[in-house]
Amino acid sequence: MAKLTYKDAGVDLEVYRESMSRLPRQLARTFSPRVIPLKDGFAGLFQLDFASRLFARNYQEPVLVSCTDGVGTKLKVAIAMGRHDTVGIDLVAMSVNDALCCGAEPLFFLDYVAMPKDDPQLLEQIVEGISSGCIQSDCALLGGETAILPDLYAAGDYDLAGFCVGVVEKRNVIDGRDIEPGDAVIGVASSGLHSNGYSLARKIVFDVAKHSVCDRVEELGRTVGEALLEPTVLYAKPIRQVLNHYRVKNVVHGIAHITGGGLHENLARIVPPGVQILIERGRWPVPPVFTWMQRLGEVEQAEMDQVFNMGIGLVMVVAPFYAESIRQQLKRHNLPSWIIGRAQSGPQGVVWGKIEPWD
Repeated sequence: MAKLTYKDAGVDLEVYRESMSRLPRQLARTFSPRVIPLKDGFAGLFQLDFASRLFARNYQEPVLVSCTDGVGTKLKVAIAMGRHDTVGIDLVAMSVNDALCCGAEPLFFLDYVAMPKDDPQLLEQIVEGISSGCIQSDCALLGGETAILPDLYAAGDYDLAGFCVGVVEKRNVIDGRDIEPGDAVIGVASSGLHSNGYSLARKIVFDVAKHSVCDRVEELGRTVGEALLEPTVLYAKPIRQVLNHYRVKNVVHGIAHITGGGLHENLARIVPPGVQILIERGRWPVPPVFTWMQRLGEVEQAEMDQVFNMGIGLVMVVAPFYAESIRQQLKRHNLPSWIIGRAQSGPQGVVWGKIEPWD
């Protein structure tokens, strides 16, 4: 009987080493001087403060902010399309956008990639997307892990997880407690589904409507696959600029990342007792991908609302005097936004209704 090897069990160490040799360049392009080189180390090193005018933060009471998330079954669309260089952007966005909700500056990101067998080309495409997302967020891709699990994943499948660490001064933590009646609610545009609701989206599009990823839909102006694979918007740079612009003012009272659960559920997480957020439908254009799917699947509006972002990827609850100024700053980053609601006295939570004019 031949002696068994790791390769016989499904893990080829030579191919694994080739995969690893392709990654350092993708990490290095995200580095700032705050990253401390540690070649072949077991961890990544990041300097919280830095003795230079450009990178010095002079923290007084720094608070670390940590987030983790994945991409979910959007990966099934990427696999069907044979395109894997954008889901890494989604991976970064899902955690970085969460960190922003506390007012944090994203510092560094770690990834976890699980595959049934080594595929250097595939891994390089995935990490290229992760690297691109980190660059867009001014965030270092500090390290990661690639797990080869031949008995856990079917051929062609893979999974992703991501981890972001950020920092914010304790006095500048945004947690929603400053939201008060009269505040304006700014909805910031999403690019489409982002990375949520894909189990329902795939059921509608592929099982019910029998579309393939290659089908062109005139209503969308592109193929099914292109519409469903549109990357999540990374809000880090514009939101950080807004927060830095009003550093000494009590202006931004709450931020919510609109993911699974939709506007109602995610916004409710930051509303303090005695305050109610009133959202008015029709104050922003709903991207056609949502109306198209709703029609194909005959989905009730309430179900759409609780599964998808419906065109709003981030919400900022702000002092009303500064609302238009903030919107102009977002516009300079090509981010459309709308006043979609206001805070009022009432039972804690989020409701739909009509906004009365500000006094």
